[in-house]
Amino acid sequence: MATDPRWIDEHGNEIDEDHRGLVYDIRTLVDRRLALGIFGGIGLTSLLAACASPAAEPSASATATSATPSASATPTPSAAASGPVTEVPDETGGPYPGDGSNGVNVLDDSGIVRSDIRSSFGSSTAVAEGVPLTIELTVRDAATGSALVGAGVYLWHCDREGRYSLYSDGLEDVNYLRGVQETDAMGTVRFASIYPACYAGRWPHIHFEVYSDVANAVASGPIVKTSQIALPEEVNAQVYATAGYEQSVRNAAQVSLASDNVFGDDGGIHQIASMSGSVSTGYTAALTIGV
Repeated sequence: MATDPRWIDEHGNEIDEDHRGLVYDIRTLVDRRLALGIFGGIGLTSLLAACASPAAEPSASATATSATPSASATPTPSAAASGPVTEVPDETGGPYPGDGSNGVNVLDDSGIVRSDIRSSFGSSTAVAEGVPLTIELTVRDAATGSALVGAGVYLWHCDREGRYSLYSDGLEDVNYLRGVQETDAMGTVRFASIYPACYAGRWPHIHFEVYSDVANAVASGPIVKTSQIALPEEVNAQVYATAGYEQSVRNAAQVSLASDNVFGDDGGIHQIASMSGSVSTGYTAALTIGV
């Protein structure tokens, strides 16, 4: 019987059985023992594939490529509908809105549309001091999850001493910590601000109003949503341990989310911002707003 050409060397001589390698040994074993079913629990194809010649193995570059996630595997923000999101509860704008509903109206002032709200604009040069805070709100349609692109967001809050510009004694001509922005292609606005105080009787919070667009916001047009953002207790404690926030330590000890007259109904579960950062580098407070 003719010798299998796989066992002939380059000189035409038959390779001795003892030197034909693992593949030959396995194939011979299979031929001799197949009827006995000794590989019953073993994937024969896998076993032989493991012994395949180097030419059949993936190259190093191919292995590296398959182990590296493709760009499409990396999640990216989307403005598209993602399914319903929880609607943020409607809340009071409080006594210091500055939107014309209680006295002064800052929305029609030149300079109110801005991202950095730490300083005053117009004739005032006052600047709010405190731990840096970036406030990031993403506005989405509650029914579909789609980003509301081009919406107007008016945001305001108290300063490190618990005072509101335009209303508190000595701040009647100061307009810091107030601003309007247009949501971007992801439905997001970002304000550069400072961490607000905890003043007597209220949990630390930030006010906002959502309008259909900036034009309606600066014209005090119809409001789509008025609500508030709650700041988390653990970050409050870290910030209020720093200089300038001493009165916040006392006030925070006398109030809780459950006892707060705004967040108390549900503990603010739909309004608590997610936080990142530190006292030394500043914090970012982020929240998705379903409207």
